[in-house]
Amino acid sequence: MPTVTQQKCACEPCVCIVDIADAINKDGKNYCSDECANGHPNSSGCDHAGCACKA
Repeated sequence: MPTVTQQKCACEPCVCIVDIADAINKDGKNYCSDECANGHPNSSGCDHAGCACKA
């Protein structure tokens, strides 16, 4: 059985795929950036190319 090493960022509008080993883990969920993990407190996106997420 293959081991899962990547998953979609837990931020709903975010389209980033994150390496689980490098992810920011908060409340048992994996995020691609501090902005996503903290609910976009500065109303800014994750700044990854091609992703326009922000709350």
